[in-house]
Amino acid sequence: MPAPDQARERRTLSPRLAYALVAAVIGLSLFASSTPSPLYATYRELWGFSSVVLTLVYATYAFGVLLALLLAGRVSDEWGRRPVLLVALGGLLLTSLAFMVASSVTWLFVARGLQGVATGLALGAASAALLDLHPRRDPAGVGLTNGVVSAGGMGLGVLVSSALVEYAPAPRVLPYVALFTLFAIAFVGAVLMPEPVAVRSRPRFTPQRPSIPPVVRRPFLLAALGVISSWSIGGLFLSLGPQLSATLFHTPNHLVVGLSIFALAGSGAAAQLLFGRTAPWAGAAYGSLALSLGMVLIVLSAASASEGLFWAGAIIGGGGFGVAFLGALRALSVAIPPDHRGAVMSAFYIVAYLAISVPAIIAGSVVNTLGLQTTFEIFGSVIAALALVVAFEAWRTRPVPRLVLQAT
Repeated sequence: MPAPDQARERRTLSPRLAYALVAAVIGLSLFASSTPSPLYATYRELWGFSSVVLTLVYATYAFGVLLALLLAGRVSDEWGRRPVLLVALGGLLLTSLAFMVASSVTWLFVARGLQGVATGLALGAASAALLDLHPRRDPAGVGLTNGVVSAGGMGLGVLVSSALVEYAPAPRVLPYVALFTLFAIAFVGAVLMPEPVAVRSRPRFTPQRPSIPPVVRRPFLLAALGVISSWSIGGLFLSLGPQLSATLFHTPNHLVVGLSIFALAGSGAAAQLLFGRTAPWAGAAYGSLALSLGMVLIVLSAASASEGLFWAGAIIGGGGFGVAFLGALRALSVAIPPDHRGAVMSAFYIVAYLAISVPAIIAGSVVNTLGLQTTFEIFGSVIAALALVVAFEAWRTRPVPRLVLQAT
């Protein structure tokens, strides 16, 4: 007869299924973050707010993510991955309901703010859990998984939402019903997942300066450079990409606009699969070069109203975005000590969300004054130049063979 404690032991997912679950949480979080994008034009028509207000809605989400990472970046190291994921997924379920019943721009602020906080919790805990749960404890494999689901989730969120908004009934509700269903499944999975943190303590929800152990500082610098160059273009695309593609293609069709953003994120995910074993410094360097070239082509497309240059720039820049981001993650994943995984990955996402939010917020604030074309040209050129700087700095971190002189 089994012992009473054994009989009461709860069933848990296998490590392989738990790994797939936390990877899905990362992808779903970024899927959800881009789901509202195709609906912003509809919201503006219904409730009559300006592009500045729209920028503030986006900023509310970004600052919610940063607030969660700053206040609770280490919580999953202390409290455990599973409880933090349950809280985060519960918040994302509430967010989906808030979007469904939204009846004014105030609801958008509430929903995006809550979504940002829940996403910050989910990304920090799930990224750390990937390192805990990988079947072979392979940091390179963890980096590849994280990179692919991040880029894929961001692109699919826009694409699926665009298709539902354009062709399905109840466009302001159905995308969030789909989100609610997916997050409910993930929540059940999180209830069943094993807890990989063996020693837990009471969590501390106090503002903390991001903590990077000395052994991680050099790879963290490379990771920060790679994510700055890659997520900056993502922020600019999410902010101004829909307006630019609608202008270039002369169509209000939401799916066409969604495809233009999916071209960036989808090619990023594909490039990660193709170049998944590239050395981290090379991925950050050469990916940033491709990103810079793609951004230049997109700037030229805005100046010349060329659809071909836009698609070429989105695909080339997206491939660079994916490889640079993957190089950043792989450089970092190899070096993090187990008891600092939550804190370091939260610090990584702080850099990422500053990179994706600051350009988008500033560009959205000045687009009415400067005009769409001028704004895209200025910010695109700055991001292209930044990517070149990142490529040079990443190249400088490459391992240099040491020459051994032997006496003759």
